[in-house]
Amino acid sequence: MLIPARTVKLTTRTDTDVRRTLFHASRKMIGPWCFIDHFGPSEQTEGMQVAAHPHIGLQTVTWLFSGEIEHRDSLGTVQAIRPGQLNLMKAGNGISHSEKSEANGQPLHFMQLWLALPEESRNAVGGFEHLAALPRQDLGAGTLTVLAGNIMGSNAPTTIYSPLVAAEIQFSIDGQVSFTVNPAFEHGVVLAQGVARINGVELSPGDLSYFPTDSAEIAIHAGTNAILLVIGGEPFGEKIVMWWNFIARTRDEIQEARASWNARTERFGDFEDDLGPWIPAPNMPNVILQPR
Repeated sequence: MLIPARTVKLTTRTDTDVRRTLFHASRKMIGPWCFIDHFGPSEQTEGMQVAAHPHIGLQTVTWLFSGEIEHRDSLGTVQAIRPGQLNLMKAGNGISHSEKSEANGQPLHFMQLWLALPEESRNAVGGFEHLAALPRQDLGAGTLTVLAGNIMGSNAPTTIYSPLVAAEIQFSIDGQVSFTVNPAFEHGVVLAQGVARINGVELSPGDLSYFPTDSAEIAIHAGTNAILLVIGGEPFGEKIVMWWNFIARTRDEIQEARASWNARTERFGDFEDDLGPWIPAPNMPNVILQPR
């Protein structure tokens, strides 16, 4: 199944567009993965300017293909991320952060994903992790880098809270790569750059090809310099309520987090940056938020 990317605004304060696949009407989650934004490549190297905002109940996963982004959060973290490095932030019961891209002469190109935290982890204390070195494997026509979990016998040191996997594949030549995957997982493959074909279907940048459980192998044909991201995980056994930057289990939890952030309570902490005022939570929708 192909899930086409749709264009949305990065924030209400900028005119910057991103391509989004998850969540989608036809597929809300892939394992615990519940959100995928793809930005660039863009000569607008300072296009990522997102002032302080809050999260609960999730991990953010940031992966750069080119450019540089500075992350700041209420834990006191100040961390630049560059290509080949991974940033993970665990929101737990509440954290706030900002993200600012730097003009370093490279086009800005990245993906940011969210992982829903399971019940036993979603109300824990927040945390941050930066990994500068990750395992790599030669697949012939390309190289596989393991971002999280285990794939093809390579295990990333990333801290995860559900059975899951994430990997990047960069093609060095025009050709095909095949790799085995865990049949207990459902998977998605997102094209980040170049041209690629999966099961005879052409992908455009940002598009996602979905593989249900019981898939044991994935084959990708792509052109030179194509880049794809593979994600997967056990089907998430909990229903979630997802609104704005929050993942919870009930509407009441969302309303409580929204009120706490807008009242600037201690729940989400505080920090300093040069991106201007914090971003208030918008009004709640008129529709009833239902677990899904």
